[in-house]
Amino acid sequence: MDWALVLEKFLLILVVVSISLGFAMYSTYAERKVAGFLQDRLGPNRFGWFGLLQPVADAIKLFAKEDIIPNKANKVLFVLGPGLAMLAALMTSAVIPWGDTLTIGDRAVSLQIADINIGMLYVFAVVALGVYGVMIGGWSSNNKFSLLAAIRGASQNISYELAMGLSIIALVFVTGSLSLKDIVVSQQTIGWNFFLQPLGFLLFMICAFAECNRTPFDLPEAENELNFGYHQEYSSMKLGFYLFAEYINMFISSVIMSTLYFGGYDILPFVDETKWGLDPNVLTLLGFGALLIKTVFFVFFFMWVRWTIPRFRYDQLMNLGWKKLIPLALINMLITAAVVLYLQNGWPK
Repeated sequence: MDWALVLEKFLLILVVVSISLGFAMYSTYAERKVAGFLQDRLGPNRFGWFGLLQPVADAIKLFAKEDIIPNKANKVLFVLGPGLAMLAALMTSAVIPWGDTLTIGDRAVSLQIADINIGMLYVFAVVALGVYGVMIGGWSSNNKFSLLAAIRGASQNISYELAMGLSIIALVFVTGSLSLKDIVVSQQTIGWNFFLQPLGFLLFMICAFAECNRTPFDLPEAENELNFGYHQEYSSMKLGFYLFAEYINMFISSVIMSTLYFGGYDILPFVDETKWGLDPNVLTLLGFGALLIKTVFFVFFFMWVRWTIPRFRYDQLMNLGWKKLIPLALINMLITAAVVLYLQNGWPK
């Protein structure tokens, strides 16, 4: 066994998990600041310089709160639900290429935990596991409002995963691979997929909003209809796990959108950065920075939409998924298949 490789991957996992958790923690601060800006108020500004220590105060509050489990709840599943939601959110990051290769000493270190040839299928499988965290949490609480919210969440995720999967099939026709690394590399030669699949990107982005339960698709957490949604009975850090999982999902969804449609760690479209004459390590770090900038833009967009657009009614949510997005995704897939077939072989005679 190559223990150096094991240590390398272990350290990379620690870094990726730390970045995800740190980003999620300060996304709560950014969300409140963006909301304050859009609503013409200040947002958090008391604890720390410009309120920058507010997430620390929130974490202390969650840890210090009493951890309550309802008497009639299924205690094992009640604890398992938030843990599963958090685990699924973090596992998605395993196949994301965060950058090219760093050379440390005489060793080339890949900034990707696992490069598997079915990377997108892995992402979909792990995202589907996250639905169980919502369902288990809602059902085990023995609360009818929590159960209704969990059923909403599960049906919503299933509906929008179909349209998301169809949009990815069209992308695979263009790139010829399900590996996220291969998708990034192909964009370095043919240009960013956004220019080739604008409709596919729009469909994927809408479905990402629904998968993350973000406004206007936050029906599982509609407090004016279901009190507080599927995590109504939760307190302390079990509630914190659900909230953190949502922000991590938003962060990872933004990274995946940047990777699939905006070149990932590719700095500029239609530009060969290797001709800049920079040290390869510097170029790799610049690529990582470019990926983070794209991710921050999408996270800001998630927040902007939340504080701008009111939520849909549930029937509108399902109609959009089944009657609009899935047909559009099918049409996009068929047109893409026809164009790719024509470019490769010409029209059949």
